[in-house]
Amino acid sequence: MDQAGVLRDMKGIDRNVYSMSLRNRQKKHNKDVRVIAITSGKGGVGKTNIAANFAYIFSKMGERVLLLDADTGLANIDVILGITPKYSLFHVLHGEKTLSEATVQGPGGIKILPAASGIQEMAELSRDQKLTLLKELDGLTESLDFMFIDTAAGIAENVMYFNMVAEEIIVVVSPEPTSLTDAYALIKLLYQDYAAKRFMLLVNMVTGPNEAKEVYGRLNNATDHFLNISIEYLGYIFCDKTVHEAVKQQTMLVKLFPHSRASKCLFKVAERLCQERPEDYESGTTKL
Repeated sequence: MDQAGVLRDMKGIDRNVYSMSLRNRQKKHNKDVRVIAITSGKGGVGKTNIAANFAYIFSKMGERVLLLDADTGLANIDVILGITPKYSLFHVLHGEKTLSEATVQGPGGIKILPAASGIQEMAELSRDQKLTLLKELDGLTESLDFMFIDTAAGIAENVMYFNMVAEEIIVVVSPEPTSLTDAYALIKLLYQDYAAKRFMLLVNMVTGPNEAKEVYGRLNNATDHFLNISIEYLGYIFCDKTVHEAVKQQTMLVKLFPHSRASKCLFKVAERLCQERPEDYESGTTKL
């Protein structure tokens, strides 16, 4: 890899994050792909935008990345990225295309598996469809370093399934009380019914670190008291007007505004994800 050339092409992408990845790459190629679900109890907390920007950051660091749009009934990864895919997860689950054939190339070299939108039957996958998807994903992960799964919001069965396909779960919340209430419901269901034990919390749309820590403390106190589990604090992302501008332009925030406050937060969280890999993480149970 021409490291100097890559750094020149990154145009503002945090060099510290990139350097961290280079140091880790020699150690991790013999290990399995890291499958990370980005999920939320409530919609509108910025989950999809975060998943897309993470995928872009890691891809620009030289990692082989797949971004899976797992909002199977109301897909919007393609809208955020300004792409028009010919095929989607719908064609894969109906046996018309393989997962590789439905995957498209996105910004920064990301591989994207788009979902369908406005197809009611996709809102709840059948057992056979879940088995088909697991088989297809198993065949693809050998060529990947990271898979980011952008789940739908809420506690529907599809949301549970895609969270349990992952080995790491990032729960995105905002300071709104309804966001915390819905996040607690999601964590409770994943823990009690699916035996998930590890959750990382990312607080979005905050005015500063103090507000983020307060939000984390409120949710962690609830899960600790009522569920007897502690959630990990992953970090926070500033409320930033550049986020809305990037969405309107259908361009990655970290590409369009790499020096914005929100982008810097995304780089910092990405660096932490690079540093922390759960080697002995015991995942929960995937129900078909």
